[in-house]
Amino acid sequence: MKFLFDLGGVFFDWDPHYFYKDVIKDKEERDYFLNNICNDEWNIQQDAGRLIKDAETDLIKTYPDYEDKIKLYYKNHHKMFRKIFQYSVDVLDHLKNKKYECYVLSNWSWETFQDMDKKYPFLNKFDGLIISGKEKLVKPNAEIYKLATSRFNLIPEETVFIDDKKENIEAAKKLGFLTIHLTDPEIIIHEINRFI
Repeated sequence: MKFLFDLGGVFFDWDPHYFYKDVIKDKEERDYFLNNICNDEWNIQQDAGRLIKDAETDLIKTYPDYEDKIKLYYKNHHKMFRKIFQYSVDVLDHLKNKKYECYVLSNWSWETFQDMDKKYPFLNKFDGLIISGKEKLVKPNAEIYKLATSRFNLIPEETVFIDDKKENIEAAKKLGFLTIHLTDPEIIIHEINRFI
């Protein structure tokens, strides 16, 4: 058995609200900004390899009144992390101690991901990482799962894919992966134990 992990929502507690609550005090305005301007659909484009400066320039053309707040998004990306889910790091250590191969398949802007391993050394424990921004492919596109399969020599039916997003889990299932839809990091060890 091999294991293929997402990072955000599995290892990292990341949410733009953690930073913007101090920038946009009014909750209604903050929700509008993060649901309509610097939203998930916009962020996933950078996860797919779009350069941050291009993303900011295009968005500012559409929302010039929000220029300052838009420019804060990626400058303060690191402030959108509240914590590391220690449960998941402990599970990774447990699996590595038992000699299981563990890999990463994560949607993440390559520009913001570089040097993360220096700040978060647990990332060096993985046997390999695929970061969407570098590959210019994002989940749930089947091609990024196929890339992981070929690069890491994975057999989907013998690989457990762990992610917090339902659409990514469904895409993995269609390709034959065993899956854990992780909605609560505290139960990760119980979920993993079903497969080891």
